[in-house]
Amino acid sequence: MKNTIFTLLLLFVCVNIFSQTKLFVHPDGDNYAANTATIALIPLNVQVKLRPKQLKDFTSEQIVEMAHDESLDIQKGMHSWFLARQKRGELRAKIQTPARTNALLKRAGVDIFAADEYLPSELGEILGVDCIVMGSFETSKPMSSAASLGLGLLTGGFGSTQAALANIDFYDTRDDELVVNYLKKIKGGLGSDSQDLINVLMRKVTRRIPYTKF
Repeated sequence: MKNTIFTLLLLFVCVNIFSQTKLFVHPDGDNYAANTATIALIPLNVQVKLRPKQLKDFTSEQIVEMAHDESLDIQKGMHSWFLARQKRGELRAKIQTPARTNALLKRAGVDIFAADEYLPSELGEILGVDCIVMGSFETSKPMSSAASLGLGLLTGGFGSTQAALANIDFYDTRDDELVVNYLKKIKGGLGSDSQDLINVLMRKVTRRIPYTKF
């Protein structure tokens, strides 16, 4: 009886965390993925949704900086996550390093935090890749070290409830075609840092997108 109750509770928690997920895969996704040699990870457009009590402790410039820190931290976390899959032979393409991606974009005069103002084909030409991963991320609790430390010290914490909304796109840069769109809303269970967050966001989707194999 105890085991049954525990199983039901565990199922409820899993559903609460993972049920709000939407995934689109292009009908010709396998063909796009098979012809993709290199993927670049563009910094996500991040919004940190602070509570009114927290907002009064920051200037608008500080909030923007907090979002940028979070964006770069997530980019690095995603890169590490994809590298681990590549090492295990579960990723078809190579992943461009964030350092190279960001340097090439800046050299071309592109604001790395506003790359969505450009077509995927334009970014692909700058970066020399076949696919780019970009999108948006909203969170009630920043995970980057700089952002979380600053907010924690000034406000005394973030509250007990963590919430996040990720909208991630995989674009083919040769024809601007959206190959994968992944929308995930999470409440609770985000972990303590950006790598934990990426593990929660990505551990299910890679079993269902054409760029990875199992």
